[in-house]
Amino acid sequence: MMLTALGLMSGTSLDGVDVALIETDGKQVKAFGPSGYRPYSPAERSLLRQALSEAVHLPQRDARPGILAEAERAVTLAHAEAVAAFVAQNRMKPEEIDIVGFHGQTVLHRPERRLTVQIGDAPALARAIHIPVMHDFRAADVAAGGQGAPFVPVYHRALTQALEREGPICVVNIGGVSNITYVDGNDTLIACDTGPGNALLDDFMYRTMNQAFDAEGKFAALGKVDEAWIAQALELPFFASPPPKSLDRNDFAALRLGDVPPADGAATLTAFTAAAIARIIPLLPRRPRSWIVCGGGARNLTMLRMLRERVGSATVEAAETLGWASDAIEAQAFGFLAARGLKGLPLSYPATTGVPMPMTGGVIARP
Repeated sequence: MMLTALGLMSGTSLDGVDVALIETDGKQVKAFGPSGYRPYSPAERSLLRQALSEAVHLPQRDARPGILAEAERAVTLAHAEAVAAFVAQNRMKPEEIDIVGFHGQTVLHRPERRLTVQIGDAPALARAIHIPVMHDFRAADVAAGGQGAPFVPVYHRALTQALEREGPICVVNIGGVSNITYVDGNDTLIACDTGPGNALLDDFMYRTMNQAFDAEGKFAALGKVDEAWIAQALELPFFASPPPKSLDRNDFAALRLGDVPPADGAATLTAFTAAAIARIIPLLPRRPRSWIVCGGGARNLTMLRMLRERVGSATVEAAETLGWASDAIEAQAFGFLAARGLKGLPLSYPATTGVPMPMTGGVIARP
């Protein structure tokens, strides 16, 4: 049975709430609907940053001391406003939506302590929007000993299966960190972080050129790559570790290029991201035939070219060229996960989060 599912996502960048509608049975996606966005105000972002710093000392996942209670109310209200605006803009009625997938805002993620905390009051949200809300997706995985992330791979698999192309296929998300989902038919789903994404390059561009990022990779295209520096960086133990494995945005911040011309530095760091992605190939069961790139890195044409140079005969293409809405994928994924949760289907697997067995998850709140 197909469900109309609305996914909501508020990520670590604290920029706002993404909204996306899909039609799905939790196994395949029948249709993509519209998407929307509700930015956080500067005051809301400041409140969430305070909540992140205070959450470090949380003793248990349902505690909301001090500023955290205020932040939870703000997150809930922002999501309710995002849904109300989306429904109005698309001339829909709440009863046309079967389920909402509500991730909330992660304020603490410590899987080694079997603790993950996402703030957001799902029962209050369900009452405000008059639609059932599925929430608390990660808790069951973490309680069972999993990493509680990544959770998007099961959606990547549904997207790649709709392409009806021969596998294996790797979906690469290049954000601050790069991660891959390896899909080979119905049975093999592997996911992990591969290394730096845009973080090192963005920080370098800001430091040397006072620019937030290298638009389309135009600056890196002018520089010369230091292959010896890349080879040495790839000697770090992380790159030889098999999946699943994960990183923090700043895990490679200590790497220094030395005194190099800015264009050469940008070229080297762009190539390092591509080389780190390609470094996962020997750790996978089979060599991928195609690579589909999403996230901010998909707009960096130099990065795409450098990845093509390092993956042999496999194809490399940006997700947008396949009709995927790159910026809406995470929100779509939580609509998809809500449909899976309703049907008791697994959300995470041993080879995606390190959980001992396939795990379903999610808790439903009704209006």
